[in-house]
Amino acid sequence: MKILGICALVQFCLIFGLASFIWPERFIATFDVLMFPWPASTRMIRTSAVLVLAAYLLLVIRFLSVGI
Repeated sequence: MKILGICALVQFCLIFGLASFIWPERFIATFDVLMFPWPASTRMIRTSAVLVLAAYLLLVIRFLSVGI
């Protein structure tokens, strides 16, 4: 069950990262709520997308090195 949760996290990182990188204007409302005191911008959303994709790559590398 622990592996299932980690695999779901990896897939969520990939989906969210790619979607916010391709369509940042659709995520502005979500980021306005998540980052309340600061206004959301396209640049911030793209930066977040790059960081999420980097987290995805690190998790995939971990899975490949450990061997599921």
